[in-house]
Amino acid sequence: MQHVLIIHEVEAYTAWKAVFDQAADIRKRAGEISYQLLRYDNDANNIVHFSAWSSLDDARRFFESPELVEIRKKAGVKAPEFIYLHEIERGLL
Repeated sequence: MQHVLIIHEVEAYTAWKAVFDQAADIRKRAGEISYQLLRYDNDANNIVHFSAWSSLDDARRFFESPELVEIRKKAGVKAPEFIYLHEIERGLL
């Protein structure tokens, strides 16, 4: 499984979340399979987006696309960090 970890600050979580939800269809068409949203314990505007993708190439194309750059601006995203990951193991304890 391929994953992307995105860490970014947003201007306002509620405004960002509305744009994030509106983009669900384009994320799915681009190859996103599932996602988790987390926030920092002491700051609701520092967001971690962890998602599974059909391929890392699809994810890079999507996240680096001009369309998504504009969506991030609209959503108030500040300096996102993208980390592309290959799963090597999964377990439950």
